[in-house]
Amino acid sequence: MSSVFHLALEEHRVAVTALAEMAPELACAAERLRAALTAGGKIWACGNGGSAADAQHFAAELTGRFERERPGYAAVALTTDTSALTSIGNDYGFEAIYSRQLQALARPGDVLLAISTSGNSPNVLRAVDYAREHGIHTLGLLGRDGGALGARVDLALTVPAQRTARIQEMHILLLHVLCEMLES
Repeated sequence: MSSVFHLALEEHRVAVTALAEMAPELACAAERLRAALTAGGKIWACGNGGSAADAQHFAAELTGRFERERPGYAAVALTTDTSALTSIGNDYGFEAIYSRQLQALARPGDVLLAISTSGNSPNVLRAVDYAREHGIHTLGLLGRDGGALGARVDLALTVPAQRTARIQEMHILLLHVLCEMLES
């Protein structure tokens, strides 16, 4: 048991060390989010599984508060409306669950945060494609080599780890740092 724990800690340490090189990209991401909010736009977030939970967590930190008292920021997780998800999935297919919501709700100048540990989720790829075609800025919170999303988002924050657990741990850290940057 302790060898599993020590391996996890070592993988986590290596992943955290790799994030230090991402500081310039993280600052650009925070500035893009801030610019959209300042202009009256919204932040949209999506992902699958644990990444869906991360999208919800991020939107909640922005609409509520992270650590400082401030007005709420306009942020929506596209993962939360089960009626929309199931009706769109039923009528248009699972690949359309996020792009269809963007089509109905998002506007040029908004930002889509696409979260995927593999970078290859078809529904997230379709959402990014829709966003880019309609003037919605795209940020990717990715893992491994970024997958197909890495080349399709405007700015990719890619955790260079192979294990999903380590990638998700770093995604939460990056999301919290973005919240801190937006609140500063």
